[in-house]
Amino acid sequence: MPLVLICAGALRVAAQNDPSLLPEATTRISEHVYAIMGFPNIAIIVGTRGTLVVDTGLGPRNGATIARVVKKLSTGGLRYLTTTHFHPEHAAGEAGFPNDTILIRDRVQQQEMEAHGAEMVTRFSQQSAQRAELLANVKMRQPDIVFDTEAKVDLGGVTARLLWLGEAHTKGDELIFVEPDRTLISGDVVQNKRVPSIYGDGGTPTSWIGVLDKVAPLNPSHILPDHSDPGDGSLIAQDRGFIVDLQTRAIALKRQGVPAEDAGKRLADEFKTKYPDWPNVNAVAGFVQRIYAEGR
Repeated sequence: MPLVLICAGALRVAAQNDPSLLPEATTRISEHVYAIMGFPNIAIIVGTRGTLVVDTGLGPRNGATIARVVKKLSTGGLRYLTTTHFHPEHAAGEAGFPNDTILIRDRVQQQEMEAHGAEMVTRFSQQSAQRAELLANVKMRQPDIVFDTEAKVDLGGVTARLLWLGEAHTKGDELIFVEPDRTLISGDVVQNKRVPSIYGDGGTPTSWIGVLDKVAPLNPSHILPDHSDPGDGSLIAQDRGFIVDLQTRAIALKRQGVPAEDAGKRLADEFKTKYPDWPNVNAVAGFVQRIYAEGR
């Protein structure tokens, strides 16, 4: 299993543990899919006619690193870029790619980018001196292609399906399914033993389950999450089971009149025992707040 730099909450990273710079080493995920494992994991899908990169790293310096890696992997050249959601480590490195790169994004994600993208760049810039340097003068350009629910990119011998299936971590989460590899690039929607996190006015626990239910029929053989280890298709059921378990317990406590803050602390302790190999179980408290807010 490759070494992966895992971030215990993309928005709360201590400067002394800052993994902001991407390496140039790659891990092969499936026949046509490679990954740069870092913050976040970057997918590179290589066909005979072109290449699709998923996510950019934090700022143009990281984007340029990805572009160098692509040049080594692909004879078809760099042609397409897409992003799983609007947060800076996923989208703020676009300026480091060649000028003729075709940027594709789902419509809801682009709306979030226009509403909150600059705000998020400022927020990340305040987290460390290195991040401030990486994000200096970053401006997001408009995508070349915007889609509603699905776009297909034929790279030659391999097709990437870009999918918006609903709200989860953010409103505009995009997932990428690579055929014929049956590889899912899952963004923050499907992780490997990571407590889910809903950012801002993103989805709800119930809408997140709905997205997982739409992803499951794809029956992927390989899954590359953004912030955890690669895995197989069982990660979808694993994440769904965790959310349903937490939702069931939190709703029961709410009906007993237990305040949300107390329920979060109680369930964080309970889930440390139930899920001992999930490293960020303290994040349960935040997700419990979201369950309570649904009003069920």
